[in-house]
Order: sequence, then structure tokens, then C-alpha cells
Amino acid sequence: MGFADQRFNVNLSILFTELPLLERPAAAAAAGFTAVELWWPWVDSPTPERSELDALKRAIEDAGVRLTGLNFYAGQLPGPDRGALSVPGEESERFRANIDVAAEFAGSLGCTALNALYGNRVEGVDPAEQDALALENLVLAARAADRIGAILLVETLNERESPHYPLVSAPAGVAVVDKVNEATGLGNAKFLMDLYHLSMNGEDLPRVIAAYADRTGHVQIADNPGRGAPGTGTLPLEEILDQLAKAGYEGWVGLEYKPGDRPSAEAFDWLPADARAAR
Repeated sequence: MGFADQRFNVNLSILFTELPLLERPAAAAAAGFTAVELWWPWVDSPTPERSELDALKRAIEDAGVRLTGLNFYAGQLPGPDRGALSVPGEESERFRANIDVAAEFAGSLGCTALNALYGNRVEGVDPAEQDALALENLVLAARAADRIGAILLVETLNERESPHYPLVSAPAGVAVVDKVNEATGLGNAKFLMDLYHLSMNGEDLPRVIAAYADRTGHVQIADNPGRGAPGTGTLPLEEILDQLAKAGYEGWVGLEYKPGDRPSAEAFDWLPADARAAR
């Protein structure tokens, strides 16, 4: 096994960002990829104009790529925010306003995975209050995902880069997944296993894989240190992905790494061109 045996997609919110949003799907296709994923592209608007949604949909369709993952509105990302759904007040309301918009857009493109970033802790607010709000909003998101035949993803980040984010271990993320599934009875909440964030947290990746592969709905990768392409750091990513496959994971592997000081199109030399198209 190896990299050539995986199903990769390209995250267009961290790669090809030197290009305008509407040009990125075609750039990914030109690099040989047939699947892409996105953070919510409109960081200031959970409910963009229909014309903006339609333009992005056309760009994806015209490029001949498949949208396989989409984030719900998460505030300023990249930036200081790490989600909105547990933040009381306006941000929570913006998340709720986005739920049906994001689900409808994803459904129109056959996208079957929606990622809901939890949000930072807020000074002066009881964490229990935030967690209760988070569960309410995640339940709404899971039901919206279910209506389009999609899964809801819950992601663990790393404490060093996201010190106010409460889900900074695999067990913490999976615990939220379990609470959502218990509350909805749908079973469509899944863990987003980001190997870069987990490694930054110092977690035992083989142990995480053994424990949670069966509850994992998506995997994202970047090397560590540096969050660059595979081979730029010290993570044995090819070996780790083989372990995931042997544990039964058959889903997508999102390329969510920084291209470094080169054009994004040159940041895939670790992956043979004939292995980039999804199988």
C-alpha cells in the first residue's frame, strides 16, 4: 500500500489561495485532482447572495471536480475564530442562519460531508453554557446534513495554535460526536481525524487510529512541523494512512497543508500524477 492507494481531495481554502476562489477548482483539476473540499468561503457572511453561491457551484461543475467536504460558517477562518456554534449571541445565530444555506449548497453538488467547528471558549461565559448551546446547534446541523444524505463532522484542533478551543484531543472530539448521535438518534455525526492537529497535540496516532477509525468520517493531513506537504516534516504519513486503511477507513483524505514559498501547483511532487484522480 502507500499514497497511491488513497483517495485524496484538495482543500481549496489552504491550497491554491494565490488564485481567486472561482479559479481554484480548475487549478486543482489541472493538477490532476478530481475532488476538492472547502472551508466556508464567505467568512463575513453565513448567507451570501444567491449569485455568489451559483457562481461557485458553476466553477466547481465546470472544472469537472467533485465537492466532497464543506465547512459550515465558522467566523474568521483563517483568523482568530475557530467556529461559531458554541459562541452565545450573534455568532451562534449566524451559524444557525447558515445551516440550511450550507446544506442546500452541499446537496446541490452531491457533497456528503459537512464540518462544524466547535468555536472558542468565551471569557466570562460558563463552559457548560457553551457546551449546551453547542449540542443544540450540532443537533440542528446533524439533522440538516441527514436531509441531504450527508454526515456531520466534528473536528479536533491543536492547543498550541488554538489555545481557546476546547476540543484538543481525539477523545474530546469523539465524546461530542457520541453526544450528538445520542441526541439525534441519526448516527450521522462522525469524527474528523486531522493527523496534523493530533500530532501537534502529541497524541499516539496508532492508538487513536485503533480506537476511533470506526467513528471517523474524514481524515485530513499535513506534515509536522510546519504544516507543509508530506515529506517536509517528520510525520510518517504514508505509514499512518496505511494503518488507517488496515483499520477499515475507506473515506477521503483531505490535503490541508500549506504549499510553502512556491505555487500550489508545485506542492504535489510527493504524489505521482496518476495517483491524484479519485478512484
